[in-house]
Amino acid sequence: THEELCRFIARESESVVVSVGYRLAPEHKYPAAYEDCLNATQHFLQHLQHYGVDPARVTVCGDSAGGNLAAAVSQSLAGRTDLPRLRAQILIYPGLQALDFNLPSYQQNRGVPLLFRERAAFYMLQYLNGNAIKLEEVLEGSHIPVDIKLKYRKWVSPD
Repeated sequence: THEELCRFIARESESVVVSVGYRLAPEHKYPAAYEDCLNATQHFLQHLQHYGVDPARVTVCGDSAGGNLAAAVSQSLAGRTDLPRLRAQILIYPGLQALDFNLPSYQQNRGVPLLFRERAAFYMLQYLNGNAIKLEEVLEGSHIPVDIKLKYRKWVSPD
């Protein structure tokens, strides 16, 4: 489904784009998709010579949940000295935070198709644990303990 977009990004950025078909939730709960992406990227980076790829031209990319996975893979590989460094990460409307579904961006876009606020929270729960039993708590923001909210308010707040 993403081959044409990946080819476009590779061509325009003069990079190699690693596209991974990872296991999907809810059948495969976290961290299955992350592990698939990380393992595939590590394998690719370890065998660049086999694929005829310049190590300085590898980019990871993802959209939506795949953007989250691309960011997580990039972070996991950032400190590695045994693998070539990634050239870049391209994140297209990535799902990057699930601490607070009441931030201004979620409020402003709560009714924008296709990914309504409730649907975003639903899919996040499916990804994490395979069910949406706690959907109302997540939408209210009561799924995060107060001490954690205070600890991360610098990064996750309307300010």
